[in-house]
Amino acid sequence: MHLNYLSMHRCRLCNARLHARIPDSLNRTIALIVTAIILYIPANLLPIMETTQLSQVSLSTIVGGVIVLWKLESYPVAMIIFIASVMVPLAKLLALSYLCWGIATRAQTNPRSRTIMFRITEFVGRWSMVDVFVVSILVALVQLGSVLEIRPGLAALAFAGMVVVTILAAEALDPRLIWDAIDEHPTDVSINKPSDASR
Repeated sequence: MHLNYLSMHRCRLCNARLHARIPDSLNRTIALIVTAIILYIPANLLPIMETTQLSQVSLSTIVGGVIVLWKLESYPVAMIIFIASVMVPLAKLLALSYLCWGIATRAQTNPRSRTIMFRITEFVGRWSMVDVFVVSILVALVQLGSVLEIRPGLAALAFAGMVVVTILAAEALDPRLIWDAIDEHPTDVSINKPSDASR
């Protein structure tokens, strides 16, 4: 039965059109992934924080801030920011891209593993905002006039936009599409035909 057979029916209460799958789920997810990749580049290349200390301005990127924290022997904080702000967004983009590729090519391998990957990606992705939260807290708390002042850089806006877009991409993807290739190509079952002698 075609997956869009419900699109011809409407809800009896609100008259909304019913769908067996989220309409245009794959296309919208791919568009959001491409947008997130575009935002990921300036988020890592542009400064995420501008520090003014005694009239001297220093710019810090995400990786640059991790390196500074590592040199200051703040290893736990450096590792948390690196994992949450660099590794998690990149891993989420790769995972969503792989899932979209599997759906587009009608891959039938390991649908259960891909569904688990989607659930983990959907849950972990929201923790990528740690770096933005750190900058927001520093901007709110560290304002000492001409002695020390911290302002968010352009990368903070790009990074926040990337995280929001990746969250929307995970929500736009319908995980039921992962199993559609299995439903369309069920495992062949051999049927024992009666021999001529038994007829």
